[in-house]
Amino acid sequence: MTRSLVRLLAISLGAVLAAAVAHAEAPKRGGTLSFAVVAEPPNYDCHANTSFAFVHPVAPHYSTLLKFDGKHYPKIIGDLAKSWTVAPDGLTYTFTLNEGVKFHDGSALTSADVKASYERIANPPAGVVSVRKAWYSDIASIETPDPATVIFKLRAPNASMLVSFASPFDCIYSAKKLAQNPRYPETEIMGSGPYTFLKYEKGSYWEGKRFEQYFRKGLPYLDGYKAYFVKSSAVVPGMIGGQFDAEFRSRNPAERDQLVSRMKDAVTVQEGPWVGSLMIIFNTKRKPFDDIRVRQALSMAIDRWAGSKSLSKISILRHVGGFIRPGYEMAIPEADLVKLPGFSKNIEASRAEARKLLKEAGVEKLTFKLLNRNVSEPYTPGGIFAIDQWRRIGVTVEHEQLETKLYQDGIMAGNFDVAIEFINDFTDDPTAQFSKLVSRKISPTGFSGHEDAKIDQLYEAQRRAVDPAERKKLVHALDTYAITSAYNVPFLWYQRIIVNNRKVKGWDFSPSQYILQDLSEVWLDQ
Repeated sequence: MTRSLVRLLAISLGAVLAAAVAHAEAPKRGGTLSFAVVAEPPNYDCHANTSFAFVHPVAPHYSTLLKFDGKHYPKIIGDLAKSWTVAPDGLTYTFTLNEGVKFHDGSALTSADVKASYERIANPPAGVVSVRKAWYSDIASIETPDPATVIFKLRAPNASMLVSFASPFDCIYSAKKLAQNPRYPETEIMGSGPYTFLKYEKGSYWEGKRFEQYFRKGLPYLDGYKAYFVKSSAVVPGMIGGQFDAEFRSRNPAERDQLVSRMKDAVTVQEGPWVGSLMIIFNTKRKPFDDIRVRQALSMAIDRWAGSKSLSKISILRHVGGFIRPGYEMAIPEADLVKLPGFSKNIEASRAEARKLLKEAGVEKLTFKLLNRNVSEPYTPGGIFAIDQWRRIGVTVEHEQLETKLYQDGIMAGNFDVAIEFINDFTDDPTAQFSKLVSRKISPTGFSGHEDAKIDQLYEAQRRAVDPAERKKLVHALDTYAITSAYNVPFLWYQRIIVNNRKVKGWDFSPSQYILQDLSEVWLDQ
């Protein structure tokens, strides 16, 4: 172990200990948190957005029905909901709301606002974009027997329903304002969260200030926050120069080391597995990728275990796993994973079998194009590594890297041989993580073009299994079958690396870049 690594580990351990101490410290009120965001939100509407670039500056303005517990992820706790019950048959969810909640205009937030917001998500009016409409297709009705009670009745049990209600994108809007204009959230910020909207200078910054009537007494601690929109390359210099206190998405290993080297114990380092990964998609509508032997051979040629060690030094690519994040309670255990095609630790035996499969399929001298985003982290290193691995079994690959819009057009149209794609959502829940594995009968993101009914059936079965033990069995069955069928294959999972100024306290690290960003309990030790 090198001295630099020992030093880094020591600083990281110190950061963990410091974080533990911080929770025991009395929070200080006041101050403005400055943080960097490396992209800008396309509009203000929670229900239409999917990006961290939206969540980080905008989430502090809003409340959601439920949220994740930052200290005990993936435990779910109430936000607007004070308590809730789920009927034994899984068809009725009853929520009791906190009392005295006000919107930023001073009006009361009631069950009517929750109902109107979820009706907007599940059945968007003309002109309204709801990217999670399908998540709530099981809702049959929403009842509001009194201002503090909201009842959701489902058509069928849904194992992911509580997780869905904790989505950071499910902002609760004013029913009165929605009735006047269902598209008002696109251009106006008016929530009930810990901070009111102050100013947005496009291309520069977003600013919020403390909401003095926030329903959680004593919160938030900060006077306000300022999110600066900058290029990724400007984050590290900005932190070293004192312009930013934090960046909440992730830095790469080299940036982490640079910040630690320059700022020493003035920063804290928190890192761990991320709910995000790269996968390889085979276009089954094109030969020879309609042949399972070819798909399995290309997966078996990749030494993921060696790749984890080498790529984690230069990128956020690090963890070997199936289609569920390694370490999560429903992930395939490593002892079972190594038995699946592409995950053996005996790479020479795997590559020998891969060459044999290609010969049997009649494509020993296979050549194709790998479609990839022209984005340095993590797509470029991932693509370069995969191409080198395929070269070792005699396969020649051209790396076609396109800017994101052209890439998305190509993959949606099926205009590719093989592609590098990502899986990234706010939750580890299998329904979200498996959404790109199903056929296009189920999801428009079934990019491989397969028509395998078994995958769709297993996906639906795990979605309906409300018994955790039964669901785990179905999740393992789907993960195993998907890896073996190899329409899509996992590549590597990300490592999330957060390096913030030590004075930033009360922010909880999690595997997701989307959750825990309302900043209600963040404070500055200054």
